[in-house]
Amino acid sequence: MATVAEQWVLVEMVQALYEAPAYHLILEGILILWIIRLVFSKTYKLQERSDLTAKEKEELIEEWQPEPLVPPVSKNHPALNYNIVSGPPTHNIVVNGKECVNFASFNFLGLLANPRVKAAAFSSLKKYGVGTCGPRGFYGTFDVHLDLEERLAKFMKTEEAIIYSYGFSTIASAIPAYSKRGDIIFVDSAACFAIQKGLQASRSDIKLFKHNDVADLERLLKEQEIEDQKNPRKARVTRRFIVVEGLYMNTGTICPLPELVKLKYKYKARIFLEESLSFGVLGEHGRGVTEHYGISIDDIDLISANMENALASVGGFCCGRSFVVDHQRLSGQGYCFSASLPPLLAAAAIEALNIMEENPDIFAVLKKKCQNIHKSLQGVSGLKVVGESLSPALHLQLEESTGSREKDVKLLQAIVDQCMDKGIALTQARYLDKEEKCLPPPSIRVVVTVEQTEEELQRAASTIREAAQAVLL
Repeated sequence: MATVAEQWVLVEMVQALYEAPAYHLILEGILILWIIRLVFSKTYKLQERSDLTAKEKEELIEEWQPEPLVPPVSKNHPALNYNIVSGPPTHNIVVNGKECVNFASFNFLGLLANPRVKAAAFSSLKKYGVGTCGPRGFYGTFDVHLDLEERLAKFMKTEEAIIYSYGFSTIASAIPAYSKRGDIIFVDSAACFAIQKGLQASRSDIKLFKHNDVADLERLLKEQEIEDQKNPRKARVTRRFIVVEGLYMNTGTICPLPELVKLKYKYKARIFLEESLSFGVLGEHGRGVTEHYGISIDDIDLISANMENALASVGGFCCGRSFVVDHQRLSGQGYCFSASLPPLLAAAAIEALNIMEENPDIFAVLKKKCQNIHKSLQGVSGLKVVGESLSPALHLQLEESTGSREKDVKLLQAIVDQCMDKGIALTQARYLDKEEKCLPPPSIRVVVTVEQTEEELQRAASTIREAAQAVLL
């Protein structure tokens, strides 16, 4: 019976073989032949390398050249040939032994050498010493730090403020404290380098929109809205941020904040506003771009600024609602891991805030001088003015580039050098060329302060005009 069954199975297999498609038989045949080849093919061992003699080893070692640790840099690189300042960088500055009128430092309100600020710092120095030698969470929180945070919150009319010991690390720490991998950040293409480092640390999905182009930002927000509809579950846990500067460091232009606030509510995003250049400059009382436009501070989720410009101190701060600010005390890297701000600098910043509140007219004075220098620099041969007339830091760029960034930099430096020889201290805007997301064109930065007289402003404009004609024509 078993034999009959076996014969029947064999007959079925043969019948199936005849009924199978031709391509199927060909494929099986190729596989069978390949298996037979693998089974019966000879195995080969890799040829063993003979050992090198001691002399050959020494020769190979002598010939080997390691890769350089860093790429070669020319000794003529601007970063390696810096100007040396003797004394305080106030209204009159001594650079390389030559006294000049300072149009390079961000001492907008002239508080760097203010007697009251210096006295407050000196008094704090005698009480607390020089530094803190510890982060805020490890015996680095002094009563003067809490006083400064309270004063900043009161001045900015927010619930709470937090201070950092380094201006650059403020926004660079704040962004990754909230935005994580998988979140989306819409950022202006002209954002400063500190913002760029914060974006990099966040590991979020970054979407650049054209500088101050609200329509381009809305285009990106609409595209993201369409993507969110395809995957609503992911969209529910994805946070969206809009990161802008109040007054852009790289362009001297003011952000269109009213339109940005409308987009915030329309597309359910959060706004982070970096105000290092606009704090102490814009607005009737120097509160920045929100006061300039008359926008409620509550419409902005987080405001950050450094204290190294208008306040003439060091460090930075963030302010906003209490629950937002408190999160940085747990997640802000610059706050948690850096030694806290030296008490003498905190005391100096408090006194600077007092002076700002007591003298609100100082902002109108600065505004008028910015407008005057902006007007005076129009029509300089070969140069164009970049920046708003309200900006205390504007840029002079070449009207027509030579086609080589290196040559453009040399031409602008020649203008800076000639101005220096005539007692006007200027500087070129510096960038890390290989690190910038959107590298700005080379430019000369002109900084206005309340200490500069009208005669000095006109002298600077005429000196720049003469130097440009000598170099570019």
